[in-house]
Amino acid sequence: MMHYFGEETPKLGFGLMRLPKTEAGKIDIEQTKKMVDMFMDAGFTYFDTAYVYDGGDSERAAKEALVDRYPRERYTLATKLCAWAGENTEEAAKKQLFTSLERTGAGYFDYYLLHALQAGNYKKYEEYHIWDFVKEQKEKGLIKHWGFSFHATPEILDEILTDHPDAEFVQLQLNYADWENPDVTARANYEVARKHGKSIVIMEPVKGGALADPPQAVKEVFDATGRNASYASWAIRYVASLEGIITVLSGMSNTLQMEDNLSYMKAFSPLDEQEKEAIRRAQEAINGVKSIPCTACHYCTAGCPKNIPIPEIFAARNKQLVWGRIEEGKAAYGQAVTGAGSAADCIACGQCERACPQQIKVIAGLKDCEAALGK
Repeated sequence: MMHYFGEETPKLGFGLMRLPKTEAGKIDIEQTKKMVDMFMDAGFTYFDTAYVYDGGDSERAAKEALVDRYPRERYTLATKLCAWAGENTEEAAKKQLFTSLERTGAGYFDYYLLHALQAGNYKKYEEYHIWDFVKEQKEKGLIKHWGFSFHATPEILDEILTDHPDAEFVQLQLNYADWENPDVTARANYEVARKHGKSIVIMEPVKGGALADPPQAVKEVFDATGRNASYASWAIRYVASLEGIITVLSGMSNTLQMEDNLSYMKAFSPLDEQEKEAIRRAQEAINGVKSIPCTACHYCTAGCPKNIPIPEIFAARNKQLVWGRIEEGKAAYGQAVTGAGSAADCIACGQCERACPQQIKVIAGLKDCEAALGK
């Protein structure tokens, strides 16, 4: 295999998007500190956050659990600029970098990303001159390396990389369930990035946790191998085995998940041929299961005028679709919409569909949920 940018990076990254929470709904800093210590003690170094995660609390948690407790040279920290967040102006977008530096106290970012480029927003980064901005900040030493995270078609990815060949890396959603998914186009996006010679950071390897507890048909495939490995391990090792990977981000939410990931990634070995065949059978099995492919990123809810908890509603519906748990799904739906909007409250404004990285037809999905859960 040819050498590539980032190849020396340990292949497990700590995604700070789904950190553990207290009963009050705040980030559990003490548990996060334990997880950071476990991660660092195992020899891993890559931490990933974003300006918009948890309303900025993810970056603040990075300061308290990581930056304030470890020498700066011991770790690498990535964060992201979301041009279409908040005030939605060029000035506000550029200010995000300096706010992120203040929140984290990191002094500089090892990796800085233009966040969640999609069909409906990627030209905003051109309009606000963000590509030039990040290059200027790299020259000033505030950014060591820069790239972008992406949720759109291979055609748009090819356009962006053709227009911006100096981007050093791309962050892509890659997992075995989405590899041939026509809505996510994971394989095609991977191939475009590699065609342009770009290294890749992988996000959503476990598809928002769905592949840590996959449908029964998928579990049976992996169980039949006799490998005695967690279901999450199959998903993470699958994408870590690809060529050109900087690291694989896992959004771990407790110390047990951290412990499991470290158990097989500390001495990572790529999938062997028998394991690759098991993945192929698992892909066939999962393609036969109807579900809503929501990863609970909550990008859809930020601007919902009816305060509808869309990911929680979809999770309730998936209890029925994937597991056949009809009454459990209805109970989960009732809990989700208590004090919030229901699926029936959707006014079809389309904000959610424009924001969704999974390209889910949210409006139709909510109608289905209301019919199945709301009666």
